[in-house]
Amino acid sequence: MGIGTGIPPGIAWEEPGWERLASGVGRRRLPAWDCTAGLVAGADSALLVDSGGTVREGADLRRDTMRLLGAGRRVTHVALTHPHFDHVLGTSAFAGVEVYGALGAGEILTRGADELRTDAVRHGADPRAAAEAVELLVRPRYEVPVPGEWTLDLGGGVRVLLVNLGAAHSGHDLAVVVPGSPRVVFCGDLVEESGEPQAGPDAVPSRWPAALDRLLELGGEDARYVPGHGSVVNAEFVRSQRDRLTRRFGVS
Repeated sequence: MGIGTGIPPGIAWEEPGWERLASGVGRRRLPAWDCTAGLVAGADSALLVDSGGTVREGADLRRDTMRLLGAGRRVTHVALTHPHFDHVLGTSAFAGVEVYGALGAGEILTRGADELRTDAVRHGADPRAAAEAVELLVRPRYEVPVPGEWTLDLGGGVRVLLVNLGAAHSGHDLAVVVPGSPRVVFCGDLVEESGEPQAGPDAVPSRWPAALDRLLELGGEDARYVPGHGSVVNAEFVRSQRDRLTRRFGVS
């Protein structure tokens, strides 16, 4: 897969709410919608995985990540796992970063801006905060084709793989695979631990089990799988969720 095996610089993960997943890799469960935001630190650059559901959440993540990285370093790349409000609306807090998503995600965010705002408010966001976030919305500049992969070199031998898994939970699902021991796979909402996986109007349930099979291929048996919502899980949990989705949606 072309993933490097270098060791990222040490991070103390002392900011409240942050959880260490591997060397140089951590995540935070954001309070409003229990949405995961991940951080991967290389020697030269740092990647944020998803940015929260409001500009305020994004600003909080920017503050936290600058403290965690230290020495004047900051997030340089943002990967958006899918174009739902709780994962993308904080991106504007990260000025000047390179933003990545699955092919077509940018167009969806452009055409569906009003729907994003409505969805955020329906899920409890302050209407003014939701309107501000949509007005400042940052769309991916770089889009990973389907089927396709994109390697980000963060320096020091840390090379992170972005994988377009196609349409499943959403129309544009992206996984982030981080090297190391253990390997870490950020799954977006393809995997959810704190509740049953949600299938909205843009979901393609017939393809969801196959997307989970691909996640398992990417991560392997010993990886730490990071869901879009909830606690970190193992390969057995992902297989179990795949089987439940197969039965739920009648996928053959």
